[in-house]
Amino acid sequence: MISNRKLRVAVLAGEPSGDVLGASLMRALRAETNDRVEFIGTGGALMEAEGLHSLFPIADMAVMGLVEILPKARFLLSRIDRAAQFVLAESPDVLVTIDSPGYTKRVMARLAGRSFPIVHYVAPTVWAWRPGRARRLAQLCNHLLALLPFEPPYFDVVGLPTTFVGHSAVETLAATRKAEAAADAAGQGFRQRHGIPADARLLALMPGSRKGEVSKLLPVFAEVLQRVKAAGIALHLVIPTVETVSDMVEAAVPSLPFPATVLKTAPERNAAMLTAEVALAASGTATLELGLAGTPTVLAYKVNPLTAAIMRRLIKVPYVGLVNILQQRIVMPEFLQQDCTAEKIAPALLQLLTDPAARQRQIDGCAAVAAQLGADDPVPPAHRAARAVLAVAAKRLPPAA
Repeated sequence: MISNRKLRVAVLAGEPSGDVLGASLMRALRAETNDRVEFIGTGGALMEAEGLHSLFPIADMAVMGLVEILPKARFLLSRIDRAAQFVLAESPDVLVTIDSPGYTKRVMARLAGRSFPIVHYVAPTVWAWRPGRARRLAQLCNHLLALLPFEPPYFDVVGLPTTFVGHSAVETLAATRKAEAAADAAGQGFRQRHGIPADARLLALMPGSRKGEVSKLLPVFAEVLQRVKAAGIALHLVIPTVETVSDMVEAAVPSLPFPATVLKTAPERNAAMLTAEVALAASGTATLELGLAGTPTVLAYKVNPLTAAIMRRLIKVPYVGLVNILQQRIVMPEFLQQDCTAEKIAPALLQLLTDPAARQRQIDGCAAVAAQLGADDPVPPAHRAARAVLAVAAKRLPPAA
């Protein structure tokens, strides 16, 4: 340990994917310091389960889109100000901000005169749009943790030290796969736990983690499923969800054409992705997790038309799914904006349900992605991230007595 006292780490997450990363990082930091660490900041249920008392609910910050954010702007700015004032007053040994740039970058910008270093976790996608964000981030923080192997050079060139740590889903899904194998052997596997018939074909339905995403995508997904049912295919839906949208998802279940099991905890969410035969999902972290789980997936996304028009002018990459970006080709079919319709999505989903060769092609492509993201590294991503955070914090702490 770098000091005789406990390390004080502030962690700021603002959405469910950040909550997952934050919880894993907290566990790794405790392991790397022999539990000589304490945490403050903002996070969701997973981080709170690791001992964080969140300053406010992160559901407050879960807003997506350039247009969608405007009605909540005053409220969001008050939360940002509160978080910045809290961190300044607490003066931790190190601050770790996790993704959620609309939240975390604004907090960082309000920390002028701070005496502690800042590590930002998850690189902005400067390789896809707005490359100038790299230089701006270099002015706001001291170190960057990147999930993707090709990201560090974009930030090294502007003077921001960057460490590729790998994607947490590699670690999480490997642990879940091992746990599920043991549960199956004991007759307590995913299907048994949820009363799902052994012969039911499972489809993972993942309409997003933000209310705006769910409201736009779930009606389209429901119509897609109606077309699948009309084609004579029977399914059981497993719907992994998060606290920010669970009420919306549960309210929609009676209108879906197949029986459904809603899953609210991270372990069951991961088990569902591993157990499902195919998936229909909102573009985002979930599609990468599904790829790493080896679950053939169709991805879709739709935002406000004005937001979409602005984004089309800015985006520089031909794909939105991380699996496709990493492989530089279409592995998972993508249906975006005007193509996000049941008429177009249903045939792609039906192909995955009826064509074993199509399924295997996607599984093979996703296996290559797992290798790119550090699946073969003996040190898990969260521990690589924790070691980088500790190295930055060590530059501020006094030497051990």
